[in-house]
Amino acid sequence: MPKLKTKSSAKKRFKVTGTGKITAYPANKSHNLRRRSSKMKRQTRENMVLKDCDAKIVRPFLPYL
Repeated sequence: MPKLKTKSSAKKRFKVTGTGKITAYPANKSHNLRRRSSKMKRQTRENMVLKDCDAKIVRPFLPYL
């Protein structure tokens, strides 16, 4: 069997937890922060666990994680 390739963009953006869940960094935190509310900036500090429907899309991109 040949090895499967991991998507380079996915391995930079997603991490897999010890229990197998996929975490991601929330969007809208890179620029134009003066427009964003304090609540939004505070809530996007931590990594988020992806929902099952989104994790199902990301999982094939990370075959060995």
